[in-house]
Amino acid sequence: MIRYTILPKHPAAHIYEVTVTVENPAADGQRFMLPVWIPGSYMIREFARHIVSIHAFAKGAPVTCTKTDKSSWQCAPCAGPLTVIYEVYAWDLSVRAAHLDDSHGFFNGTSVFLLAEGFREEACEVEIKRPIGGQYAKWQIASALSAKSGANGKPVKDFGFFVANNYDELIDHPVEMGTFIHASFEACGIPHHIAITGRHRTDMARLCTDFKKFCEAQIRLFEPETAQAPMAAYWFLIMVVGDGFGGLEHRASTALLVSRDDLPVLSNSTTDAPASAGASQPAAGYRKLLSLASHEYFHAWNVKRILPAAFVPYDFAKESYTRQLWFFEGITDYYDDLMLVRSGIITPLEYLEIDAENIGRVLSQAGRTKQSVAESSFDAWTKYYRQDENAVNSIVSYYQKGAMIGLALDLMIRDHSAGKKSLDDVMRALWNRFAKPGRGVPEGEIEKIATEMAGTDLSAFFAEAVYGTTDLDLAPLFATVGVTLSWRPAVGTPAASSPPASIGAKIGADSNGDAKLIQVFAGGAALAAGLSAGDTIIAFDGLRVNAANLERRIKSYEVGSELAVVAFRRDELLTATLRLQVQTNQTCVLTLNDTPAVAKTKRNAWLQPTINS
Repeated sequence: MIRYTILPKHPAAHIYEVTVTVENPAADGQRFMLPVWIPGSYMIREFARHIVSIHAFAKGAPVTCTKTDKSSWQCAPCAGPLTVIYEVYAWDLSVRAAHLDDSHGFFNGTSVFLLAEGFREEACEVEIKRPIGGQYAKWQIASALSAKSGANGKPVKDFGFFVANNYDELIDHPVEMGTFIHASFEACGIPHHIAITGRHRTDMARLCTDFKKFCEAQIRLFEPETAQAPMAAYWFLIMVVGDGFGGLEHRASTALLVSRDDLPVLSNSTTDAPASAGASQPAAGYRKLLSLASHEYFHAWNVKRILPAAFVPYDFAKESYTRQLWFFEGITDYYDDLMLVRSGIITPLEYLEIDAENIGRVLSQAGRTKQSVAESSFDAWTKYYRQDENAVNSIVSYYQKGAMIGLALDLMIRDHSAGKKSLDDVMRALWNRFAKPGRGVPEGEIEKIATEMAGTDLSAFFAEAVYGTTDLDLAPLFATVGVTLSWRPAVGTPAASSPPASIGAKIGADSNGDAKLIQVFAGGAALAAGLSAGDTIIAFDGLRVNAANLERRIKSYEVGSELAVVAFRRDELLTATLRLQVQTNQTCVLTLNDTPAVAKTKRNAWLQPTINS
């Protein structure tokens, strides 16, 4: 057994002290490494850079510990047990790494637990210690990590010993410690827990009610006969901040970072009523939170257990390339909101609004014509997770377009099979054929299963939608379920009015409130005038402008107007003549059409639960 301890040693200085002990180290010297990335976030993050000191000992005597590369250390040969003691700086308030201060502690195992090479499959034990000091006396632990003593029967755990069957299991259970608010509910008989850290006034009853609905819908999607979840218990670990959004999936939990205003508040709120009073439809911010939680929960199946063959096993030392993220992230993005409408949390109209917004977003970005979602998946490490000001012109989101592909596949399979099969059947086939036997999904297998369920060859669709850059023709597919797809001019413009003028750039504010070009779109007026991302416009048609009024000023002119622009590029003044163009991005609109009746019936089969609760 490999033994660890982790102590929040200096909360105010954001320092964890971690030890790892190997009873029988390698005869030629034990090697340790810290992962360079965390599964679910496809970017090399170099967690080892946060180790600020490291020492090794055996039987009370120092052992030489030499760093051999950016994330690995070699200890000199010694007789065991060998103990390595190191300090980790933890000041990353995100779902991906580790954070510690006087208010709480949070960590992912990939940020703090060294892997003893050669012992990856060895059982692990970790003692999580309480910070020293009376102010931490009420701190507790929230985690899906198994307590050695069975957590004395309590879901919220005391500090002490925890166990994992191997290193991969150890690092797949993030830990929250502090004085969080806890609530629980059962979904299909399985305990589910919510722990919220940070200042908030959350209506926990409503949160549990709504989470229970989409959790049960997802469990029943994968196991319609047994309604059996793949975990013994599940944790939603929520960190509340003023402005933030993000989530990361794990096998029996998820870490979420959310904005305070997106949580449903208690009954004195004017926006969301408590569940006990008959909850209203979710406000936009709360709906976004529900979508995020649903997305990460769906990952408990799709990517944590149904996973690409390239991830079996994970290579923690370097990138693991796959062209399948359009499916594992994009299809999950499709299902997160679909599960909300199927479980009755949002209405079909609200769901179609979400779909329409995503369609409009994808089709307004020039990058979709240059990169396929298969390429986007493969290049996630260097492009999607490292976006710059030109990203909108050069890449496509495998999340957003992947969700569109999921929608198209679902409607195609339903149509071709006369309603006998759907994308749900593809997910269940992957679950039964690959996840349960513990096999990764090879490249091309998803396409084969989808074709099998549709009962017709879908290779041309995949060639264009996944491996090509052709825009999806969704209107005929929506028509099969009684939904009409149309377009209108962009935000705030009546359908009958002239299209608004545009400079073809995303405008933001610099530190002085001046109008800064955040992105310059390919083919737009700003690019044609010689303007670049990062330029700050200070005058427009002879008048001083700023971030607050430039957009309004632009829309007051007609398309085709030629105007003088004065801007700064760094500290250099420049002038340009800009010819306003038509604002090309339009708003997608999805409306219900109840004729013919058969289309309405198909729509109900698509958006309503097919399995009784």
